[in-house]
Amino acid sequence: MSWTTAIVAATSAAQISSQNVIGKFNEGVNNRNAEVLENEEIAIANKTELELANFDKQFQKLQGSAVVSTNKSGVAYEGSAIRIARANMREKALQENIIKYNSKVAQAQKIEQANFARIKANMARQESKLAMIKTGSSLGMSLLTMSQGTTV
Repeated sequence: MSWTTAIVAATSAAQISSQNVIGKFNEGVNNRNAEVLENEEIAIANKTELELANFDKQFQKLQGSAVVSTNKSGVAYEGSAIRIARANMREKALQENIIKYNSKVAQAQKIEQANFARIKANMARQESKLAMIKTGSSLGMSLLTMSQGTTV
């Protein structure tokens, strides 16, 4: 084995090793990104619960002040007051459904982004493996042509 053969083999081995390290690093980065996105999905769910609780609290205050205003004005709690209270309850249910829907959409987006990050992680690892194979086959071709004394 000549010294040029040894140099070619050593540099190819170093390149294969660095391609492996880079592939694992990129895979790790994308898997970490996926975990962050999954945690954001959990945070959105928790935020939704908080928003619903705050909304319910504000609604209870509004409903209480409407009853107090009605009673304070001397009007009986019937007719228009009951229709307004029912309309407010329907609006409350609608707003709660909108908050829940928006939350579900945001959560689904985060899960999808996390899935794509995991796919990207797998692709990064596969790309590094492919580069390692390519480098290995290049090394083989170089050694073959060096041993034959010809060029390809």
